[in-house]
Amino acid sequence: MPLVAAGGGVSWATQLLEAARIQPPKARLVADALVAANLRGVDSHGVQLLPLYVDQIERGDMDPNADGHIVSESGGCLVYDGENGIGQHVASVCCGHAVRLAGAHGISMVVARESSHFGAAAYWAQQISQAGAIGIVMCNASPLVAPWQGKQPRLGTNPICMSVPGPWLLDMATTTVAMNRIFKAFGNGEPTIPAGWAMDAEGVPTTSTDAAVKGMPMPLGGYKGTGLAMLVEILCGVLSGGAMGTQVGGIRMHGKPVRASSMFLAVDIQRFMPVEEFIRRVEWLVNTVKSAEPAKSYDEVMVAGDPEWRTESERRRQGIPLGDGTWKTLVETTEKLGVPIPAGI
Repeated sequence: MPLVAAGGGVSWATQLLEAARIQPPKARLVADALVAANLRGVDSHGVQLLPLYVDQIERGDMDPNADGHIVSESGGCLVYDGENGIGQHVASVCCGHAVRLAGAHGISMVVARESSHFGAAAYWAQQISQAGAIGIVMCNASPLVAPWQGKQPRLGTNPICMSVPGPWLLDMATTTVAMNRIFKAFGNGEPTIPAGWAMDAEGVPTTSTDAAVKGMPMPLGGYKGTGLAMLVEILCGVLSGGAMGTQVGGIRMHGKPVRASSMFLAVDIQRFMPVEEFIRRVEWLVNTVKSAEPAKSYDEVMVAGDPEWRTESERRRQGIPLGDGTWKTLVETTEKLGVPIPAGI
């Protein structure tokens, strides 16, 4: 299995994106966001998406030169139109506005419409928390999920992420797993997936990767997952005036812009207490939760963020492993664009 160093991965991804006509600053941003997901072990939102982004640009389904614009701004509230541009660029701009407005008003909420796939939500929530604020990020996604008790797709995996200064980071889909994890398993030739991940086309639970790709991901917690997905849809698609539900496209839907909508909320912690005190309190809470005696067959209690931080530490030392299917597709894209494959892989 090929191993890619973090720095080399960012450089390689940047070259690929620049060859696909993305301006250097935007290309570097996208590359950094994707590799950051790989480092955290969220490979479904890592460099495996590069060929899909390149295909989108080649088909004209995404405009790499669009910058987006502010539609309205009132107090701590802002609406942004991404003009079908690069999702990571739109998210970066919106995070900047969210931090700016939270500094001025204590709390802010930025909603974006007409954007594209922006990668892992955690990358953006962390941009806000690194500025000393609580960051909450959500987005709607391709309608690949059937509502509870249904068998026709109506909603996306619609992630919810919250990042704070301190040792806690929640990043979750409103399905058991993100659909990209199922696509990753399929692309790497894995015949089965864990129980509870997906349903077949008839809405019946399945562990067959092939049936899952032709079917739908499983809502998280049954009807609760559908409720959370609609919560995200309302805060993102409805409130922004953008595409909703079945109106949303996807990176695997040819001839149709993604039209994703997203929400970026920032809370200025200093309006409540010094950031240092907040971090101490979060650490106390985390340590209290983790002090619980592990259940049978478990070695420890972990909280949101722990597995990803451990994976990141390991992969920064040893490199990022790429599945054979992912590697094959990346090499094909690299050769097509005339970009050299990094040495030492």
